Amino acid sequence: MKLINFTKDGHTRAGAIVENQVIDLNYAYQAQLKAEGKYRYEQIAAAFVPNNTDELYQGGKESIALANGAIEFALANPDSFDKKLVHELSDVKVEAPVIKPGKIICVGHNFRKHIQEMGREIPSNPVIFAKFANTILGPQDDIPFYPISDQLDYEAEFTFVVGKQARNVSEEDALDYVAGYTITNDVTYRDIQRRTLQWLQGKTVDGSAPMGPYLVTSDELTNPSGLSMVLKVNGEVRQDTNTEDLVFSVPKLVAFLSNLMTLEPGDVVLTGTPGGVGVAMDPPTFLKDGDVVTIEIDQIGVLENKVRATEAVPVR
Repeated sequence: MKLINFTKDGHTRAGAIVENQVIDLNYAYQAQLKAEGKYRYEQIAAAFVPNNTDELYQGGKESIALANGAIEFALANPDSFDKKLVHELSDVKVEAPVIKPGKIICVGHNFRKHIQEMGREIPSNPVIFAKFANTILGPQDDIPFYPISDQLDYEAEFTFVVGKQARNVSEEDALDYVAGYTITNDVTYRDIQRRTLQWLQGKTVDGSAPMGPYLVTSDELTNPSGLSMVLKVNGEVRQDTNTEDLVFSVPKLVAFLSNLMTLEPGDVVLTGTPGGVGVAMDPPTFLKDGDVVTIEIDQIGVLENKVRATEAVPVR
């Protein structure tokens, strides 16, 4: 299943992309329950197939399975309900597959080639930092470039979303705790990142985490290893690697992180960026207004966003 949130007529709801159509998952499940003669179908649907993905992930594999069944019902019975079940993809705005995660955990120095280009040693433990929900953008949004820096950089990131509460999980069981996989661009203001030992401030500017184009559920993408990753700027290849190059794989990260903290459904983990970042080029080459950044990961899809110069972050 390819999960998204989508906006139509000012309302944002959970959906799934099937070819060139978007299925409203909550309405589809309501329609299915009503057709089965169920009372309180609205309330049942709200509990098991909610109208946003953040709550949908909390339902774990049961909710994903019910959503799959609702998709089949909606495609077979698109006009069976008083709410619209199926939209043309071109008629909606596709949003990120996660809206307000409790945690966005980022892993630094996790691709061997990137570690080498930065002149560092292979870490014995994962390097972790954070981004926040204010950074998330959808696949159809522009990347805002605020005039607080002239060193805006890109970082292609293979990303997974937690599917059920995880605490002290073993590597052997780790993939059972993953809801699915997506792509994130860990947009970074390099000079701001480097003005202190902590990276956080250069990583958490509004709109610095474009995510998408959707989340591929783990029942479809069963093996996160061996996936090719390519990032291009205006069609020029800048990053080209494979998830085989990860120092700490997805199972290792789930095990490591869940022994530090409780991972909750909907938490997002960015697994690190490969070699080829702009700051490491000779000379360093940063993003500018109008640049188009395209990231493609095998079995997931393509995330493409344009850089747009914008005004300073408003004071509130």
